[in-house]
Amino acid sequence: MKKSFISRIACVALAAMMVMTGCGKNESKKTKEDNSLQQVKDAGKLKLGLDATFKPMGYTDENGEIVGFDIDVAEEVCKRMGVKLEKVGINWETKEMDLDAGTIDCIWNGMSVNPERAEKMNLSEAYMNNDMIFCVKGDNAAEKSADLEGKKIAVQNGSTAQTLLADSDLGKKCEIVGYETNLNALMEMELGLVDAVFLDSIVANYEITTGKKDYKVLPDGLSSEEYAIGFRKKDQKLRDEVQKILSEMKADGTLAQISTKWFGKDITTVK
Repeated sequence: MKKSFISRIACVALAAMMVMTGCGKNESKKTKEDNSLQQVKDAGKLKLGLDATFKPMGYTDENGEIVGFDIDVAEEVCKRMGVKLEKVGINWETKEMDLDAGTIDCIWNGMSVNPERAEKMNLSEAYMNNDMIFCVKGDNAAEKSADLEGKKIAVQNGSTAQTLLADSDLGKKCEIVGYETNLNALMEMELGLVDAVFLDSIVANYEITTGKKDYKVLPDGLSSEEYAIGFRKKDQKLRDEVQKILSEMKADGTLAQISTKWFGKDITTVK
């Protein structure tokens, strides 16, 4: 009798554990469900995070409007998704924190791909190539990067430029000075407070061409990079939808039109 009672208790306990385990599995499955695309559609907007000084990808113009190549592309993507684009200015150093906190839905602002970002974010396919270069004032005697040894070189905080330069041989032979934006770095160079700026070729060449700046790009940079869009790791459906629309825009010529508007030719690499 005693054994029978104990057996019944054991069976009840086992059943309870099985129910609890089942609930845990269902709860886990529910938690892991990807509603990222539907949440954006339900909200009626895609919140795009950017450093709003990054010409020509996304920046604030003289009328106080955020414009740029990435903005035009994102506007068209949102139109095809049936939502509005909300542009959110962020600090580039804390972009991953803003993304994970839900302040923004994606980081879309000429963001270079590197292993650290690929680990932290769910990246789109690359949509543009870029070179990392040294920019100096036109009257600077430097003709190559080696001429910058012992000099002050400015970079944007939180950028791949900062990491690349710090890890290079030249980085160990110069003084690296960090600024919040590339625009701040270039202004400091104009004032003679730094000798050069290490940044994206797209940014430097745009400033030279459209801003009529007396800058000189040295012929030897440090590396070539690719731009991609960053999403939260779990937001696969949102990432895939944006990627699908970008590919459609490449195929129907819309992406080429936007690229030609900003760069004079199609320089996109979307598959």
